[in-house]
Amino acid sequence: MNVIAIIPARMNSSRFPGKPMELIHGIPMIGHCYLRTNMCSDLLQTYVATCDQVVFDYIESIGGNAIMTSKEHTRATDRTAEAMLKIEQELASPIDVVVMVQGDEPMVTPDMITESIAPLVKNKEVNVVNLMAYMNDVEEFNDPNEVKVVVNKDSYAMCFSREPIPSRRKGVEAVPMLKQVCIIPFRRDYLLKFNSMPETELERIESIDMMRILENGENVYMKMIDYDTYSVDTEEDRKKVEELMNYDGLMKEYS
Repeated sequence: MNVIAIIPARMNSSRFPGKPMELIHGIPMIGHCYLRTNMCSDLLQTYVATCDQVVFDYIESIGGNAIMTSKEHTRATDRTAEAMLKIEQELASPIDVVVMVQGDEPMVTPDMITESIAPLVKNKEVNVVNLMAYMNDVEEFNDPNEVKVVVNKDSYAMCFSREPIPSRRKGVEAVPMLKQVCIIPFRRDYLLKFNSMPETELERIESIDMMRILENGENVYMKMIDYDTYSVDTEEDRKKVEELMNYDGLMKEYS
């Protein structure tokens, strides 16, 4: 099975402009994402898909693979799909699975990539996988930058939201506080199908791509992981991640 990772990245982030090149321990955040993802032995190759020359040049300067994409994309999945089709032309062979790794996940590990792919290998009915993890505290649960998810007994997503779901309003302390971790493998044809679907109302309201799948009556399989990982959406997040990575053994292998 041909599996590649694509990391979509753009400098014009609405919440944190320029964040792909923001430094964490002296390395641009996109560099951490690329170098750590590329350590996964299950991948044929890792690529960064970008519309920004500064990101493209940086990735090439560290010996990485960069693909220039359109500036018109507003969704990471659109950028990923464009890059995938270009990569297939370069390789002269089709891709089976594309692991979309968001460029604001600098604590990604090779094992997380491997775990995300496993459900696609085991079950031909699964077309897209998201990782999920427990949140550590109520403050994180209430943070609108963290995407929360509620799952059914078979680990398929029932709903995603930036609001804290399920509700704690009735005083229930032990609600499952689960967050989406943006490492998302798609089967190749399903990524193209996803991008052919019109954007949906709840997707726009929540600003969460995966709601498009649920609103069309299809499934997103959620794979639980036991890793302490945080995405970077603000300068405060960057500082928090930088502090956590002081104790990160993986970083020592490439820094």
